[in-house]
Amino acid sequence: MGTTNRASRIAGAVAIGFGLLTIASGGATLLGGLDMGRVVGFVLWFNTLAGLAYVAAGLGLWRGRPWAFALSLAIFVATVLVFAGFGLHVAQGGAFEMRTVFAMTLRSAVWGVIALVARLSRPPMHRG
Repeated sequence: MGTTNRASRIAGAVAIGFGLLTIASGGATLLGGLDMGRVVGFVLWFNTLAGLAYVAAGLGLWRGRPWAFALSLAIFVATVLVFAGFGLHVAQGGAFEMRTVFAMTLRSAVWGVIALVARLSRPPMHRG
């Protein structure tokens, strides 16, 4: 059983909300319901699928699960790597929307903060 504190619960709620919004907007775009302009396919697919991980990490944070830090850190690292891939796409002349730059910057910052909160909120290791 995990332990929780206020910061991890807030981070968990943010992650869950962010995840649900990500799944909804990404899913709508993938299904053709939203016209997002010059979509970069691998970024859209990553973000939509990552939304599921956001919700899982948020639930883990909310419940004080020890694995929530590892998942939050993995989401942060994966987001930064996809952002770097997006940067390469842009540098090679690929079409993109400026809002993708802002969205990926926001995602990277949010998950950096969530991973930090998860790390600082982790219960101490028990030594036996």
